Amino acid sequence: MRVVSLVPSLTEAIARSAPGALVGATDWCTHPAGLDVPRIGGTKNPKVDRIIALAPDLVIANEEENRAPDLEALRAAGLEVLVTEVREVPQAFRELARVVEACGAVRPRWLDEAEQAWSALPACEPRVRAVVPIWRRPWMVLGRDTFAGDVLSRLGVDHLYTAHEDRYPKVPLEELRAAAPDLVVLPDEPYRFTPDDGPEAFPGLPCALVSGRHLTWYGPSLAEAPRALGEALRAALR
Repeated sequence: MRVVSLVPSLTEAIARSAPGALVGATDWCTHPAGLDVPRIGGTKNPKVDRIIALAPDLVIANEEENRAPDLEALRAAGLEVLVTEVREVPQAFRELARVVEACGAVRPRWLDEAEQAWSALPACEPRVRAVVPIWRRPWMVLGRDTFAGDVLSRLGVDHLYTAHEDRYPKVPLEELRAAAPDLVVLPDEPYRFTPDDGPEAFPGLPCALVSGRHLTWYGPSLAEAPRALGEALRAALR
């Protein structure tokens, strides 16, 4: 199989499960470290002509990360495109199994380990109310129906905009503060929140700086995500 991946987390999953299958990946595909394949642009602006020239048997995409016009252009060129949809943890496992199989690989051990890690979570009581910014200037937060929101929910964190009509609403900072959350969760992607960039906007509130890869990626990182995220959340609430 010759595979081009347009999704960073799925790039890592394919590289780990079907070594040698990848012939192209986006500029944002940072895992595994040292991945040496041709780069085809970003997730939102891939170089369609470059992908076509690579003559892949399969292009792996995601309905949220990639734009429909780009995928339609690839199909129009005769390429097979597999589009994933991931809004919750169990769905991530199903889609990962589908991607691995489509790439001609057997089910990998890391996928079994990830499922086990999420099935063995302790009871999460008491639950915590949080806001989860993903961008600033303007401030944007997790809203309804998101994979990251489901991840946090399974770890005992209920974010306050889960019923918002938008999946990633823009919310003024004053409103986020007035919501009086128990916790502010600040991932390092897509916006790179750091100890010096983010917590200062929420004086008096505990802030958990977490790995965006553990919070938003669906791939091998799922095996370690419950532990890594749990540690960061508990540290902030001490």
